Amino acid sequence: MTGITGEAPAPESPSASPTAPVGGDRILLGLNTFGDVGVNPDGSPQPHAEVLRQLLEQAELADAVGLHAFGVGEHHRKDYAVSAPEVFLAAAAARTSRIRLGSAVTVLSSDDPIRVFQRFSTVDAISNGRAEVMLGRGSFVESFPLFGLDLADYEVLFEEKLELFDKVRAQKPVHWEGRTRPSLHGLSIYPPLEHHLLPTWIGVGGTPESVLRCAQYGYPIIFAIIGGQPRAFGPLADLYREAMGKYGHPMQQLATHSPGHVAATDEQAREEFFSHWLALRNRLGAERGWGPAGRGEFDALCAPEGALYVGSPDTVARKIVQLKRNLGVDRFDFKYSNGPLPHAAMMRSIELLGTAVAPRVADALAG
Repeated sequence: MTGITGEAPAPESPSASPTAPVGGDRILLGLNTFGDVGVNPDGSPQPHAEVLRQLLEQAELADAVGLHAFGVGEHHRKDYAVSAPEVFLAAAAARTSRIRLGSAVTVLSSDDPIRVFQRFSTVDAISNGRAEVMLGRGSFVESFPLFGLDLADYEVLFEEKLELFDKVRAQKPVHWEGRTRPSLHGLSIYPPLEHHLLPTWIGVGGTPESVLRCAQYGYPIIFAIIGGQPRAFGPLADLYREAMGKYGHPMQQLATHSPGHVAATDEQAREEFFSHWLALRNRLGAERGWGPAGRGEFDALCAPEGALYVGSPDTVARKIVQLKRNLGVDRFDFKYSNGPLPHAAMMRSIELLGTAVAPRVADALAG
């Protein structure tokens, strides 16, 4: 596994652990998207099918400029186009050669752990060992009524399904009992992976309980940092490292996920991004009871200590280096899509991330 060099990473050997820590002077750089639905010139929403085709172009470009990973999030609402991440990832596997392909996240609570494993093991085969899955409870709850689940079972569904998934992932006959589905007694799950266990992350919003659950299973962790200051997650990162040792697990990668946008200058990046960030922020805020945001909140998040990675290649690189030094993360996933941000702007952002930001980060950390 390589760090950021501005070139495509070399394929990993079958014996390598795709989620082992990468060392003190390197950081892996990936991309996340939810397939945000954009708008046409007349202001009408883009067709979901068009967004999905554009996503394939974005994944191809990310692979070409040497980024480490490309993740798509699962949602079941009109403003996001990805509801079946594994289908998209299988298509992306056929059009890429080196980049890792995963979800961001898979909503395990409303899915079947056995089918999740089977779908991702299939993507792993098609991609020659490049699949990974990020498991989480999701920040939206539309999937619960859609699939006939009771929100009152929110906690127990995730806990039991994570326990079952962990047994399935071990690729041994499964023995499991719980109350959310019928028991399993010695059944085997196919297809298995060829060379390793399925790389599996747990996405965490920021509670100690979620951190400890992740460490209990010995999985790598990714923190979703979409507001405030990333350095505030330092105690949770320390808790994860401490808990991994107490549970007797070898240390795995620790990652963070934050929104951002790269353009030639700070001013251009902010002006291209602001209106789309504001539209998304206030739409979600209205659903969740937040007050309206404005330019002041945006500028604070774009500041050196803020959680938005928006700016020129120099600015974004400095913030990623600071993240590495503050939290000791092994990987940073950059959410480059944000509301109706145009496809062309996202493509340029991806290109700059791989060709301009990545080399600056590598040089700064090496120096």
